[in-house]
Amino acid sequence: MGATMYSDDEKTIQRNRYTSIAARYDRLHDDPEHVVALSFLHGMLGQIGVGSVLDVGAGTGRAMTFLRQVSPNLRVVGVEPVEELRNVGHQKGIPVADLIDGDGYNLEFSDGEFDLVCEVGVLHHVRDPNRVVAEMLRVARKAIFISDSNNFGGGSAPMRLIKQLLRDVGLWGVANYLKTGGRGYSITEGDGLFYSYSVFDSLKLIQEHCRIVHMLNTTASGPNLYRTASNVAVIGIK
Repeated sequence: MGATMYSDDEKTIQRNRYTSIAARYDRLHDDPEHVVALSFLHGMLGQIGVGSVLDVGAGTGRAMTFLRQVSPNLRVVGVEPVEELRNVGHQKGIPVADLIDGDGYNLEFSDGEFDLVCEVGVLHHVRDPNRVVAEMLRVARKAIFISDSNNFGGGSAPMRLIKQLLRDVGLWGVANYLKTGGRGYSITEGDGLFYSYSVFDSLKLIQEHCRIVHMLNTTASGPNLYRTASNVAVIGIK
């Protein structure tokens, strides 16, 4: 979640929230879907032959810590723009050189510098998520992994159907504009500032750059993930 990913007002809201909850961040974001997603990712590392990972929007380094524990020889680097969150990660033992300041819109790494680039629960906090995904694809040599929300698969069955129909006819953007009072984002106590986002909004971009794409629901769902899964993990293999 880089500093240039928002307007000034949005940036201030995001930064103030994460600064205020930095000490409680891990406890407040102990979501079970993240555990499922990271377990899925861990299972794929050997299959792809991954020796290095970049975590975009690493927060306090929770995903970094998990990956280092299950794969001690893995090189794991994280970028996170909020200093207070980085400090918590450093206090937990992540080296300062590995959890660094960074902007997902402009990753300061060479093309293909990491075998795999990942994000967990970040893209729905970004106004232009596909710009971040494009940067992830650029920096990734072998694969990218995203685990995030599918706003069209969450909520009651009637609400999901309405949202999906609006998207099908090209009116979801208008509906979301009206729903958010023209801001384009919502704010809740649990999630802070977030945007309407679905991993399926990024699927075409990932498919254009990856020869194989695997998908997994990380919360309970029916067989059609788009229609019923509120959170989905996607790994694209180049």
